[in-house]
Amino acid sequence: MSQAFPDYLDVDYTDGEGETPEDYPAIEDKIEKAIEVTKEGLEQYENPAVMWTGGKDSTLTLYFIKEVAEKFDLEMPPTVFIDHYQHFDEIIDFVKFWADEWDLEVIWARNEDVGEYVDEHGLEPGDDIDISQLSEHNQHHVREILEYEDETFPFLLDTYVGNHLLKTVALNDTLESYDIDGVISGIRWDEQESRADETFFSPRHDPDIYPPHDRIQPILQFEERAVWDAFWHFAIPDTVENYPDDGYVPESADDLPEGVEQSDIPVSPKYFAGFRSLGSEVSTDKSAAEPAWLQDMENTTERAGRAQDKEDLMERLRDLGYM
Repeated sequence: MSQAFPDYLDVDYTDGEGETPEDYPAIEDKIEKAIEVTKEGLEQYENPAVMWTGGKDSTLTLYFIKEVAEKFDLEMPPTVFIDHYQHFDEIIDFVKFWADEWDLEVIWARNEDVGEYVDEHGLEPGDDIDISQLSEHNQHHVREILEYEDETFPFLLDTYVGNHLLKTVALNDTLESYDIDGVISGIRWDEQESRADETFFSPRHDPDIYPPHDRIQPILQFEERAVWDAFWHFAIPDTVENYPDDGYVPESADDLPEGVEQSDIPVSPKYFAGFRSLGSEVSTDKSAAEPAWLQDMENTTERAGRAQDKEDLMERLRDLGYM
């Protein structure tokens, strides 16, 4: 990374300040802004990468990046997938499949020290991890950064220590190892209160907390409903052979246009099965029986199926580098 970081950049860190999704009323307005932010991000940063979870938001963001890179002859950045060891198998399979289909480079970000401890001791989610047996690097984060005083912590993603070690430390170590200066992510204003004040280009420059970098956030202006509208009426018709040009919204995995199978669709099968937000296998439930895009998004909570312990800690976790 350039020693002048962030001085070599010319981005507006106030872009989006004080705005809400209502400032982008039509789906075309939201897409136009997403393309604008994506293009600037790919042009401005020396070594960007895309956060990809296999979920709808990051996959839509990846679609915009692919389209912009191809249209403007820009380099396609690598993707970073945080493997926290508690994913649904379908998520891992989905990411591997579409990485191959789209010829993507995937960087698998893992806290391998914790992973090796779990494997060596045959732990299951919820079992205790002895902090004294972890690396000095992880012990430093637990004791000095989190100021956690217990001798053990549960091997669970959706807890303060578990989330920090399995996701944030894994991410920050990857940013440092690969010299990444711009992280393109699919967070949205409406998704969580802790994200409502984000801007399209958001600085993370404190070296005491994380490797200095910026967050590039092209779909802040999308509501959950608009994400699915963008998928079915733009992304999928553009990328799936035999899909109607004017879009088609299926009511199930069996209700697809002739010649199209569920495996042809870059949408996780968990959404077809009724999940609206994808977290860890042990702490995420489906929201309803029908596919995510047919559920009552206006009167129910998108992340209701997620463990609320971590949701309540989001602001503190984001201060430490979480997405």
